[in-house]
Amino acid sequence: MYCVNRAIEHGPSPIPQEGHYDELKEIKQVSGFSHGCGTCAMKQGACKLTLNVKEGIIAETLIEIIGCSGATQSAAMAAEIMPGKTLLEALNTDLVCDAINVSMREIFLNLVYGRSQSAFTDNGLLVGAGIEDLGAGARSQVGTSYGTLQKGARYLELTEGYVQKLALNKDDEIIGYQYVNLGKMMEYINSGMDANDALGKSTAKYGQYDEAVKYIDPRKE
Repeated sequence: MYCVNRAIEHGPSPIPQEGHYDELKEIKQVSGFSHGCGTCAMKQGACKLTLNVKEGIIAETLIEIIGCSGATQSAAMAAEIMPGKTLLEALNTDLVCDAINVSMREIFLNLVYGRSQSAFTDNGLLVGAGIEDLGAGARSQVGTSYGTLQKGARYLELTEGYVQKLALNKDDEIIGYQYVNLGKMMEYINSGMDANDALGKSTAKYGQYDEAVKYIDPRKE
């Protein structure tokens, strides 16, 4: 067939990354700090993956996962093998757990489409930003709550920490709770503080805890 020439060569659309706009044509041009979430094939586990990519190379990774024991062990493996890989290598590396593999795919899309957290931050985020994302105690922010029609709700663990007691009002409604910040507690213990003193210093209250008429242990009562 007759060859018809194109009148103009259009490049890729520029995307924002680390404070400037770039036309990406190669993996080594990709930089950014972003998150991606994925589930396993059975939808029984989930992973939040955080990467800090510098010129196509993974400089930092944070893997937070909930699921089976195999998933948590796969996360440990991924933390060892991902830094130093190119973004494309990591995308095509079997990270064993489907939830981690899927989150890798999602974070790849975030980065190459200019949807990173550091898209408008000059020079991006320094390596170490991932651990700072966890906050004090360097512990994942996990929420675990349980409820039944017969017995109502039980808060077991929230962002602040491990819930010890639920505070109830006269109508048996939850109005607050007492919790232990396990990350801080372990820091105190590791610094040499007595475990009981560390527990007391890491224990705090939330809501109208002092105004309750009854307190219950959410795991036993």
